[in-house]
Amino acid sequence: MSRYTGPSWKVSRRLGISLSGTGKELARRPYAPGQHGNGRRGKLSEYGTQLQEKQKLRYLYGMTEKQFANLFIKAGKIKEGKHGVNFMILLEQRLDNIVYRLGLASTRRQARQLVSHGHITVDGKRVDIPSYSVQVGQTVGVREKSKELQVIKDSVEGLYGHVPYVQFDEDKLEGSLTRLPERDEMHPEIDEALIVEYYNKLG
Repeated sequence: MSRYTGPSWKVSRRLGISLSGTGKELARRPYAPGQHGNGRRGKLSEYGTQLQEKQKLRYLYGMTEKQFANLFIKAGKIKEGKHGVNFMILLEQRLDNIVYRLGLASTRRQARQLVSHGHITVDGKRVDIPSYSVQVGQTVGVREKSKELQVIKDSVEGLYGHVPYVQFDEDKLEGSLTRLPERDEMHPEIDEALIVEYYNKLG
């Protein structure tokens, strides 16, 4: 399954979660799109509920199904901690997500484009792989040639605050992952236990 590149607002309304992080998608129309979106909808089955929760998290990070499933398997090989929480931590360590968390991009989709187009560095070296796993202490920055990009300037100026597990130097346009996030610092609207149940059923 390829990565979804269509309108994110419709997906947000269908899943009942803000993919942009602003909440604007649900502010005016907090119901699913389509002719019957505002009407009564049948109750989801147990499987349907698990699938929906998985889709919420996958769309939040803008990943393909294969990428998402492979990272879930990788999380299961971590000996300490809970599978679901470890999975969410690995998602947060993705380079495109760190670029977004630092405020260098206003959305994860935009952050993924910045990385893919070669505007981002890790420890001073250009990295153009959005799925690159950033480790604690590594420095993520903007290439010297890219520091005048208006999209980056607008994102930095429009940011109101950072998550507590990153630090950012606005003058240098660089920052780092200072520690791994705690569960209560990541997506309170997601029930990762349902995602674990979903994949366990698939075997």
